[in-house]
Amino acid sequence: MSDRVHRKRATLATARKRTSAGAHPRLLDIYLNDHLAGANGGVDLARRLAQEHRETAVGEALEPFAVEVAEDRAALLEIMDALGIAVSRMKACTAWILEKFGRLKPNGRFLERSPLSSLVELEAMRLGVEGKAAGWRTLRMLAAHDSRIDDRRLGTLLARARRQARLLEELHAQIAETSITAKWVRPK
Repeated sequence: MSDRVHRKRATLATARKRTSAGAHPRLLDIYLNDHLAGANGGVDLARRLAQEHRETAVGEALEPFAVEVAEDRAALLEIMDALGIAVSRMKACTAWILEKFGRLKPNGRFLERSPLSSLVELEAMRLGVEGKAAGWRTLRMLAAHDSRIDDRRLGTLLARARRQARLLEELHAQIAETSITAKWVRPK
């Protein structure tokens, strides 16, 4: 191998070390706090959906789901703590405000909840669960290089996220059937 190739490899290795030591921890702080902000909104939304559908088959499925979403948020907080990452109060507050503001969207009704609200909220929850799964996958990659992260636990969290996504898809189909399809499709 030429001297030039050795110097180029050494330069790349030094650049990787600098990036890992300097930018990486700050980027991980931002990344995990963004996921935590999403998790905070997800916990509120999951609880509201479960409450809205209480005493129905959809509500019976959403109650344990809401508990799991809160447990997933707690798992993220534990991982952040293990990594020495502080919670950004500003991001948490901003996410809380945005979640509340999101409730003000026009829905075709003024004083009552639209049947479309649950449909749109289930879609938002599904996106949140997919984002959470992506976060767990990212942390699994990091776990290969950082012993403070439990890869097996992340595997369990990832499997749960996949199951949650399937559940939300099933509930979405049920609510779409009752709120849109049944009212839109006319018998022949």
